[in-house]
Amino acid sequence: MNLHFIAIGGSVMHQLAIALHRKGYTITGSDDELFEPAKGNLDREGLLPPANGWFPGKIHAGLDAIILGMHAKADNPELLRAGELGLPIYSFPEYIYQESRDKTRVVVGGSHGKTTTTSMIMHVLRAAGMDFDYLVGARLEGFEQSVNITHAPLIVCEGDEYPASTLEKRPKFHFLFPHIAILTGIAWDHINVFPTFENYLDQFRTFIDKIEPGGVLIYNQTDPVLSALVEKHPHPVRKIGYAIPVHAIENGTTVVELEGHRGKLKVFGDHNLLNLQAAFLACKELGVEASAFVSFMGSFTGAAKRLELLAANEHTSVYRDFAHAPSKVRATMEAVKRQFPGRRLIAVLELHTYSSLNEAFMDQYRGSLDPADIAAVFYSKHALELKRLPDLPREKVLDGFGRQDLAVINRKEGLVEWLGQHSFENATLLLMSSGDYDGWDIAGFAKAISRS
Repeated sequence: MNLHFIAIGGSVMHQLAIALHRKGYTITGSDDELFEPAKGNLDREGLLPPANGWFPGKIHAGLDAIILGMHAKADNPELLRAGELGLPIYSFPEYIYQESRDKTRVVVGGSHGKTTTTSMIMHVLRAAGMDFDYLVGARLEGFEQSVNITHAPLIVCEGDEYPASTLEKRPKFHFLFPHIAILTGIAWDHINVFPTFENYLDQFRTFIDKIEPGGVLIYNQTDPVLSALVEKHPHPVRKIGYAIPVHAIENGTTVVELEGHRGKLKVFGDHNLLNLQAAFLACKELGVEASAFVSFMGSFTGAAKRLELLAANEHTSVYRDFAHAPSKVRATMEAVKRQFPGRRLIAVLELHTYSSLNEAFMDQYRGSLDPADIAAVFYSKHALELKRLPDLPREKVLDGFGRQDLAVINRKEGLVEWLGQHSFENATLLLMSSGDYDGWDIAGFAKAISRS
C-alpha cells in the first residue's frame, strides 16, 4: 500500500503512520506544524516531512489512499488535489476499519472510562500472550505506541464520539463496527459538537446499530440513562449489563473478587471498578478465565493521567487525572476521598475544553468539588482566546459550582502562589485537567512537596 497522511503530526495520526510503515507500507505525509513527540517519532522512522506546509505535488495517481487528520481544513490544497484525482479519502477511524475488516473487533465507547477500560483489556490480553492490534487514547506502560496495526487476528479500540474528520462529521466510533462492544456510560458534555442531549443520545443509538450481527453489547447498567437506552434499543445483539464487582479496601489497597477469585489492585475507585468489570466481561468473551484476569490486573498501574500517582511520601500523595467533564470530576473526587478517608483532600480543576469554559455550561459542575476540603478552579486567558470565547467571570464560576469558598484563579503564577499557602501534611493533592495548566511543571511541583 502507498498511503499519504494529510496532517501527519496528530497524536494518533503519526502513530498510525509509524505502525503502517513498520507493516511494510510506503508512507508519506504533510503538516503545517509539527511538535514533539510527533516530530521526533516521525524523524526516527524516516517519515518526517522535509518541510512544513501543504504540497499538492505530493498527491498523485499512484497513491492507494489518503488518510485525513482532524485539524486539516476542507480547503486544504492537498485534500482538494486528492479530490480532483478521485483518490480514496479516509478519516482515521475509517482507515482503521479498512485494516481490521478480517479481525475480531472490540470497541470501547462511552462518555467516560474509555481509555482506562481499553487499557485494562490490552494489559490482560498481553499478559495472557494473545496477539492483538490496538488503538488507545493514552500512553500505557509496556506498550511503545498508542496505535498498532499488524496481521493480528484481533483489534481492541477506544472509540470516541467526536467527529471523524473535517469531511466526515459523524463520530469516530460509528466506523469501527464491533463484534464486542462496551458502553461505559453517558454524560452530555460536548455542547459545541452535540447541541442537545437528545442529539448526543442518538450517537450511542447509532453505535449500537453498528454492532456486527451475532455480536455482544456490554453496558454499565448502573447508569440509568444508558440502561434505559440499551433496554429500549431494538437491535438484536446479546446484551450483558454490569455493575461494581465485589470488593473491599484493606489497609489502603483495593481488593476485588471475580467469580470467587480475589486479588489486590493498584488502581482504585468505583469508576475504575466499573471499568475493570467491563474489561473482564470483554476478556471473558475472548477466552480469558476469571482467575487469570484477576492475577493479571494486579500489575495494572493505569493509563497516563488517569489517577496517575505523581509523587508520595508517608503523609502526602499527589495525583494527576484527566477528569474535566462534570461526571468525570465527580467520579474522581469520590474515588480519592473514599481511598484516603483520613486525609484532607485538596483539589484543583482546570477548565480547558470548549464546554467547560462556556458560561452556559457552568451549572453542570454544581457540587462536583464538594468532597474536597480545599478546592480551586483554574483557567487561563490563553485558553479562552484560542477557543474564541468571552471572558469567564469569577462570580459565574462560583455560582455554577455552588461553592462560595472556591478559589478561582486564571494565572499560572497565581495558582502556584495559592498552592504555596497550604500545608500538604496528611493530605492528598488532586490535579484534574485535560490541559497542562498553561505550561506549569506539575511533575516538578509534585516531587518538591513530596520531599518536604
